[in-house]
Amino acid sequence: MTEFAIETPPIVALPIAGSDAKFPVRRVYCIGRNYAAHAIEMGHDPDREQPFFFQKNPNNLDPSGTFPYPPHSSDVHHEAEVAVMLKSGGTNIPIDAAESHIFGYALSLDMTRRDLQGAQKKMGRPWEIGKAFERSAPVGPIHPVTETGLLNEGAVVLKVNGEVRQEGDMNQMIWKVPEMISYLSDYFELAAGDVILSGTPSGVGPVQRGDVMELFVDGLGVLQVKVT
Repeated sequence: MTEFAIETPPIVALPIAGSDAKFPVRRVYCIGRNYAAHAIEMGHDPDREQPFFFQKNPNNLDPSGTFPYPPHSSDVHHEAEVAVMLKSGGTNIPIDAAESHIFGYALSLDMTRRDLQGAQKKMGRPWEIGKAFERSAPVGPIHPVTETGLLNEGAVVLKVNGEVRQEGDMNQMIWKVPEMISYLSDYFELAAGDVILSGTPSGVGPVQRGDVMELFVDGLGVLQVKVT
């Protein structure tokens, strides 16, 4: 038995709807500007260009239903997402085989310290300080693909305090889920436990302490998260 020099970090494991089993998380990949309207509102060309990804950490995924407002920011934004969980992976996965690697889907939010992200962009630096902070990805229970079927369309709606902030449809994604899986596998070796966040529709905006966010996606129910 291997002895470790320090206490081993806990495995990040997410709940699965209707099951006592948990989904262990390996890596988290997030695609940027994957809806044309969101690309425009962020000041970018919505044309289909080469996709780009950034990463969050596995323990940024938080199923608790609360989001603690992070320090060193006064402009924290919501971004409504669908999380795609993989049951297997590999390299150079063909697009037509990509969906066979999906375990299931979950509702998620890519919370962003927009002021810190913007400062890093101006200096040409990585975004982690604005994207990969503690509990920056609230997430709901995972719904296995055996129950939902493959999700390539469906309404995505985010409300804050009952007011609709974001509206879109998964069929509006510039890069569809199979394309994201295939593209990532050309640059990384994907594996079971990997998570891909799908990108967000337009309408991103700030939240304040006390706000309640409600994310709905067809087939995945509702995720409610309170900002604390």
